[in-house]
Parts: sequence; structure tokens; C-alpha cells
Amino acid sequence: MEHASIRVIHEEHASLSAILQSLRMMLRKGPEDEAENFFSVMRAMLFYIDEVPEKQHHTKETELLFPQVAKRSPHCAEIITQLENEHAKGESAVRELQHLLMAWEMLGESRRQVFEEATLRYIDFYSHHMRIEESIILPEALKVLSAEDWNDIDTGFGENKDPMSNSIPRDPIYDRLFTKIVMRAPAPIGLGS
Repeated sequence: MEHASIRVIHEEHASLSAILQSLRMMLRKGPEDEAENFFSVMRAMLFYIDEVPEKQHHTKETELLFPQVAKRSPHCAEIITQLENEHAKGESAVRELQHLLMAWEMLGESRRQVFEEATLRYIDFYSHHMRIEESIILPEALKVLSAEDWNDIDTGFGENKDPMSNSIPRDPIYDRLFTKIVMRAPAPIGLGS
């Protein structure tokens, strides 16, 4: 039986992975002759990361899933502590990227390399973070959590409104953000070139 919360985690990780892959692709391509669109889409994607995974997704993992797994699987406590510390630093990391992007946009090419290097480190870090959750924490949760635990976790995760997910009703407040990313970002996340 797949729990609703695990489906939500996988869907949100897939959405975030697509955003991260698009960020990487956009960095490779660069702004070329479309600087205004390039910076606009990059800002939208970083805002999405700040607004949805950082504020909603991580909060649910930290408040609902991790404590239950740590309580039932003490041998996972160290990994959970590491993941929680990464969650705690996530907002400041993405805000730093937003600042570095603005510096590149406003001050020019002399700021490009710093943004690119920081973004690539962030993409690698975040990809590793999600792999740890999916390869260690979720399998352990499936082994040790009770039906009552899952009921509470599933209810909490059911409140998530990831604008990039097709299976969860999207909060209308995110429609402009979703539309901007999808219409202007390159595949796999969008329809842009």
C-alpha cells in the first residue's frame, strides 16, 4: 500500500528535480539574446524553490515524518538530524542564490561565475539530499511506522499545494508563478526553448 504522504513526497521531489535540471540547463545555455526572459525565469524558479519546497515540503517532513521515524528507528537519528539541519539552512541558501542572480543581472558578467558555481553546488547538494530521504528515510518509515502514524502524516502532507504537481489541486495563488515557469522555462519543466 502506498501512503498518500509518500506519493506527495515523490511528486514534489520530481517537481523539484525538474526545476533543478532546468536551472542546470539554463546555466549551460546562458542568457544569449534573451537576457530579460532568462533572468525572469531564473528568478521564478528560485522563488518557487523558496516558496514551496523550503516553506511547505520541508516543514511537513521535519514536523510530521522525521520525528516519527526517529522515535521508532533510533539508528536513523543521526541522518535525520543531518537532514533537519539541511532543511534549516535551505531558505538562506536559496535566498543567497536569489541575491547572486540579482547581482549578475544588475552588475553584469563579472558576477556570473559566482552565481553559476553556487547554483551548481546547490543543485548537487539538493539532489543528494532528496536521494538520502528516498533511499534511507522512506524505506525505514515503511518498515517502522504504524497505521496511526501514517494517518497523521498522510493528513498533514495532504495539505501541501505544490503548484508544479498535476495530481494535487493547485492553489490559485500560485497560478501566475506556475504559468510563468511552464511557458518560459525549457523542458523538462516547461515549454520554452
